[in-house]
Amino acid sequence: MGEKKQTTLSDEIERKIIRMFALGMSYKDISQEIEDLYAFRISSATISAVSDKVIPELKQWQQRPLEAVYPFVCLDAIRDGRYQSKAVYRVLALELEGMKEILGLYLSEKEGANFWLSVLTDLQNRGVDDILIACVNGLTGSPEAINSLYPDSEVQLCVIHQIRNSIKYVASKHHKAFMADLKPVYRAVSKEAAETALNELEEKWGQQYPVVLQSW
Repeated sequence: MGEKKQTTLSDEIERKIIRMFALGMSYKDISQEIEDLYAFRISSATISAVSDKVIPELKQWQQRPLEAVYPFVCLDAIRDGRYQSKAVYRVLALELEGMKEILGLYLSEKEGANFWLSVLTDLQNRGVDDILIACVNGLTGSPEAINSLYPDSEVQLCVIHQIRNSIKYVASKHHKAFMADLKPVYRAVSKEAAETALNELEEKWGQQYPVVLQSW
């Protein structure tokens, strides 16, 4: 018995295909899902034609004008354990009104100063004149790129990544005790409380781990 063909897809089916494609499902899995739901099989070419319909909207979103000033911008990577060669790098901002906004998503095989220069140049070309605080998650080359294009921005490392980077230089036998003494620093309710906790941390661990203390 021959395979039943379907040449015209309803809006509902197209929306389902786009949703599954956005979730990262393969063409094979999408085809199987549609067959299970609607009892007919669609080709990879049909799936591609449907997913391509969102490209104009995507390009419009990628090129949209941005605000002139953002008080807080975070640069980080979204990685999928299945695909180690590439990552999607996300620029997430806090608007002056307090709303979160994704300014852009960028696909790249490797990070570095040149890559982040291209990302930040894109933001600048779309109207971003100033970033007050830029938070980076230990991404290679990002602080240098930020300082190059936005020299007045304050660059801060994400606390989680700062902790991870610090613990790498602490002997394993000291991890538990060091982390207990470090907690009052990054959980302090004020700058003054943090400075007091940092001084106490330095008195106890400064001679053994001066590089770690200096990073804080």
